[in-house]
Amino acid sequence: MDGHTVLVTGANTGIGRATALALAREDWRVYVAARSAAKGQAAVSAIKAATGSSSVFFLALDLADLSSVRTCAEAFLARGDPLHVLVNNAGVAGRRGLTKQGFELMFGVNHLGHFALTLALLDRLAASAPARVVTVSSDAHYQARGIDWAALRRPARGITGLPEYAVSKLCNVLFSQELARRTAGSGVHTYALHPGVVASDIWRRVPWPVRPFVTRNMLTVEQGAATSLYCATSPAVASDSGLFYDKSALREASRVATPVLGGELWERSQAWTASYVA
Repeated sequence: MDGHTVLVTGANTGIGRATALALAREDWRVYVAARSAAKGQAAVSAIKAATGSSSVFFLALDLADLSSVRTCAEAFLARGDPLHVLVNNAGVAGRRGLTKQGFELMFGVNHLGHFALTLALLDRLAASAPARVVTVSSDAHYQARGIDWAALRRPARGITGLPEYAVSKLCNVLFSQELARRTAGSGVHTYALHPGVVASDIWRRVPWPVRPFVTRNMLTVEQGAATSLYCATSPAVASDSGLFYDKSALREASRVATPVLGGELWERSQAWTASYVA
């Protein structure tokens, strides 16, 4: 897959940056999508310096604002490049608040923003097939008992926000499964994964008294990127779609991740993002 094109969200730091760096080393054309222009451009410069590649580019993307998601997709599409792999990597944990459109922040960033971005780029992915959509979820999704639809419209409760985080990660799995059902036969394949418990910037907003207990004994970002890279490039999973992976191996997803719940999440997400997806 040398010379292919990838867009990685949250590629200015952590697992996303490690993923982008590894693919740039393999002569991929890499798009670094990030909220901070300064940090995103710094990541692009660092990846270019480390790899010697001239095909690394920055895209502005704030997943907490669906207008920004639309602008990012439009900017990418306007370049005319194919898109062989989309890595929905960016995420937040332990943060309270709402997105610009009024959704619980972790749900809005981890799922809804990526849902809108993927749908906006889906035609380009299909035109570039075989193509892959890799969504970084978490084994935290096993902790979610379902989706409280009303709770998606209010800030997270509690100190850590871990229950809301678990729901957002369940949504990642459900989205990947439902996307697989809806793109069957198109040449677009989808993957959800647990990267391992990684000491990345995703935990930066967890309150300090709690954070050391949350982040101790975690993997490096390079170790955490391994399963993302496996799903993005391995010929061993080229015909798979809609499955869940951990440690570069297949793992059964939560029993809560059913086609019925996935279908309902899709329909609601589509309604919520309709005016932001061309």
